[in-house]
Amino acid sequence: MRRREFITLLGGTVATWPLAAGAQQSERTRRIGVLSSLAETDVEAQAWDTAFRKRLAELGWIEGRNVRIDYRWAAGSVDRMRLFASELVQLNPDALVSISTPATAALQAETRTIPIVFAWVSDPIGSGFVSSLAHPGGNITGFLNIEASVVGKWLSLMREIAPQVSRIGFLYNPQTAPYARYYLDTFRAASSTLAIEAIDAPVHSTEEVEAFMTKLGDEAGAGLFVMSDTSMIVYRKTIYSLAERYRLPTIYPYRVFAAEGGLMSYGVDVTDLLRGAASYIDRILRGEKPNELPVQQPTRFELVVNAKTAKKLGLTIPTSMVVAAQEVIE
Repeated sequence: MRRREFITLLGGTVATWPLAAGAQQSERTRRIGVLSSLAETDVEAQAWDTAFRKRLAELGWIEGRNVRIDYRWAAGSVDRMRLFASELVQLNPDALVSISTPATAALQAETRTIPIVFAWVSDPIGSGFVSSLAHPGGNITGFLNIEASVVGKWLSLMREIAPQVSRIGFLYNPQTAPYARYYLDTFRAASSTLAIEAIDAPVHSTEEVEAFMTKLGDEAGAGLFVMSDTSMIVYRKTIYSLAERYRLPTIYPYRVFAAEGGLMSYGVDVTDLLRGAASYIDRILRGEKPNELPVQQPTRFELVVNAKTAKKLGLTIPTSMVVAAQEVIE
């Protein structure tokens, strides 16, 4: 190559450097705030977090390159949710993610303009988050974690594995499950048709959980349902240890309960909801509005049965249940 040609070529290349650098610098780092109702050290919270971050990365949002994620962990405290919601909104993020009904309510109280995607809410219409599932109507949309009709399935499963049960307590914390009536009304209606006594069991602490379950355990024909509720995940080790002590057949909303020692669970895989939330965040960061994104209802439920726990409770798992289960923990 001649010297003049080389200089010309080099000059043209150098001239493009500022343009390339400018293009890299123009990619603004987006900011996402995440308010979780669980503790950062909770293994279930870590699984949800991993699913969310992984899906974002698959969609092209890489931490340290074009997105920053600010987390706040409330560890079951509604007061901390309110405090952290204020902190996150003050950071002026491009979008927010809420994990639980009270976390969503806390963020809604702080902003009606920043997009919010909830990843774990039971009754968004009754809670005042959206106008309808198809047309949210404001700055909030997201993913339902369960629906009231699942209570009928829980009753069916209870009759199948423990037909002697004639009274069932429904455990929840009113502070973190303000939507409790959403489930309780369905529970009462369905249980009455089966001649099962429905017992409302509001609790506010592990001490109240123990007091209620001790009383229930002293009565014949007793069983327990655990509501889809932040506090129930926080209290879970207390619940399934007491259920074993008092030989209470218990049905839980999520796999983690059965995996750690509960009798059985029937519900959604919450990591699916977090992956869905990441997909909605991606669409919002690319220009879509929350009110253009319909609230998504769960479509896949999983039954997990702990055979070891069933044996401890003196229960036999029917063959039909073994066949239907996505997982039987031996």
